[in-house]
Amino acid sequence: MKTTLLTTALGALTLVSGPALSQSADTIYHGGSILTMAGKDATYVEALAVKDGKIALAGTKDAALKTKGDTTKMVDLGGKHLMPSFIDAHGHFINALSLANQANCYAAPFGAGSTKEGIIEALKKTKAEKKIADDEVLMGYGYDDSIYPDGSKLTAADLDTAFPRQAVMVMHVSLHGAVLNSAAMKKYNINAATETPPGGIIVRKPGSNEPEGLVMETAYLPIFAQLPKPTPEQELEALVGGQKIFAAAGVTTAHEGATHLDQLQVLQRGAKAGKLYIDVIAFPFITDIKPTLRANPPETFGKYIDRLKLGGIKVTIDGSPQGRTAHFTTPYLTGGPGGEKDWKGEPTFPEPEIRKMVKFVYDLKVPLIIHCNGDAAIDNFLNAHEAALGDAKAGDHRSGIIHCQFVRKDQLDKIAAWKIIPSFYTEHTYFYGTTHTKQRGKEQTDFLSPLKSALDRGIIFGNHTDFNVAPIDQLFVVWSAVNRISREGEVIGADERVSAYEALKAVTCNVAYWYREEATKGTLETGKLADLVILDKDPLKVEPMAIKDIKVLETIKEGTIIYSAN
Repeated sequence: MKTTLLTTALGALTLVSGPALSQSADTIYHGGSILTMAGKDATYVEALAVKDGKIALAGTKDAALKTKGDTTKMVDLGGKHLMPSFIDAHGHFINALSLANQANCYAAPFGAGSTKEGIIEALKKTKAEKKIADDEVLMGYGYDDSIYPDGSKLTAADLDTAFPRQAVMVMHVSLHGAVLNSAAMKKYNINAATETPPGGIIVRKPGSNEPEGLVMETAYLPIFAQLPKPTPEQELEALVGGQKIFAAAGVTTAHEGATHLDQLQVLQRGAKAGKLYIDVIAFPFITDIKPTLRANPPETFGKYIDRLKLGGIKVTIDGSPQGRTAHFTTPYLTGGPGGEKDWKGEPTFPEPEIRKMVKFVYDLKVPLIIHCNGDAAIDNFLNAHEAALGDAKAGDHRSGIIHCQFVRKDQLDKIAAWKIIPSFYTEHTYFYGTTHTKQRGKEQTDFLSPLKSALDRGIIFGNHTDFNVAPIDQLFVVWSAVNRISREGEVIGADERVSAYEALKAVTCNVAYWYREEATKGTLETGKLADLVILDKDPLKVEPMAIKDIKVLETIKEGTIIYSAN
């Protein structure tokens, strides 16, 4: 990768407000690797000066020293790495508010959920440590059935052995469902007589109509809506704590990617109370958009109010490939989640309804993000996009396809021509590479989240964790894009690897552009917000396999330190 060093071109100080430097810089960073993320090639500068929460200079050390005053804080990086902070390209920020009281059921190396016994022990530990009463719902997150040998899976019966009376729910790693024990199924009225709704999954016991425990997609939505709500005081406390998860990962702009009305109200109350210290972009969910719009008309979208912005509207039109609910044009090789034959998955909504939803959002003139994993779902969206916009389909809409994992090459051509922005999910090459190969075949899996093919077509893309489907760890995201290695050690689609610099763009400047915040975020340039992260190593200068081991040392939001590892 070609690198350059800005020198005299950025030697003169320019403040956003325009006055001469009658006031000195608040902070000057020097003595390390300072990557601007500006431009096609990696560009480094010697020093960065910050004034009033904005970048006053990115250039030579000599130029920066001219801004030094009696109160200027000089920060010698000591060889460490400084770059723009990370921007979350898709996740579920609201989930951070509840994780503190839930059991970590991720599989190794992120949790103890590689076995059913590990999940049960994690639930017991959380119940004891958090003092969760028997009449409360005990919850876990991160259950991944795809890693279990011989098709074994967590069921209500497994949970009943340890929790015969307490309602227990273990969220599926896809966030599209959960395993309920018998007490929880009774609480939420899931039984043999419960009909499976269109687009939903209720896995039944073999040879019976009795539910086995796993409830997914539209069958899960009514349960999700009934989950216990915290008190207003607990909300504010959780909001502050939830942001710490993001700040510790170097993230200063978080994505709330499917916001129900009650969740939006929680965020708005917290923002009004001054509890947000990172930026949060919320995308209200289509299923309850009408009451949301009554309180938040379209003209309120696209602007921050107390660090909270309504970014657009979210539509979900299929499920997850690991849960075998993503919608494809060809069958899964392993059948459906309930043993269905010739199973291609199903759309969350009928195709005519999808077209109506897409047109509804476009008519409001607010941004659209749409969840599509399988190629049939992507077809449905592209058809709806073209039908809604006609000759204007290639305008500056910045519509986003969330996940876009099993996109075809012909679909990428349309995405490029129509300037649609996919937010890919290369972490699936690690977490589910082997599973997808079994379910979808090697050729299709090798083209999973094809960053290089997208790059070759000039597509601007993001890359994400889908927190809390996976932990918020942007360096792991970058590592997965550069290496594409499964947890079993197999390379998944070597031809789709990208450079570390292109991978970093997908969690910084590309996402700023997608959010229409490229004038203020994503690069270290004069006038932009001083949203920064300090790492112990430069991702461009370590071995590719070592990127995931880089540590976040400090996170700065508009010149203020919001996380320090010390």
